[in-house]
Amino acid sequence: MYEEIFKKYTPEKENLIYILHEIQDTHPQQYISEEAVEWVAEYLQIEPSHIFGVLTFYTMFSTKPRGKNIIRLCESPPCFLRGSEKMLKRLAQLLKVKAGETTSDGLFTLELCACLGVCGNAPVMMINEDVYGDLTEEKLDKIIASYTGGEK
Repeated sequence: MYEEIFKKYTPEKENLIYILHEIQDTHPQQYISEEAVEWVAEYLQIEPSHIFGVLTFYTMFSTKPRGKNIIRLCESPPCFLRGSEKMLKRLAQLLKVKAGETTSDGLFTLELCACLGVCGNAPVMMINEDVYGDLTEEKLDKIIASYTGGEK
């Protein structure tokens, strides 16, 4: 599995982040396993501890299994001032998880992030690559229903 990804990149340390992104994006549970770290370390001839340092520094990487759909709720000051805390409570209620957790059916993982760069539409969240702004509890209900109803 990893060999196909490695074929795309020369075995240089500069390619580490690209390789990690691709490994995470192709894993059904959207994370990077210890086994993957060992393979990458061997391919790039670097210590696994260096890779784990990168994985824990960048919030876009996960070392634990996640759901099919990653929800990233922005908690930047503009989003907070416009109600992201209320949106977090509603998401927790709808999904029956806390931030950092995955639903029991493996459909969603709820994460918090520092900024999604669309402050003019605060509060904002992303589900996978889709951005949703000007959130209200009613909008959240509809958005989540569209994912659980088989539309996504």
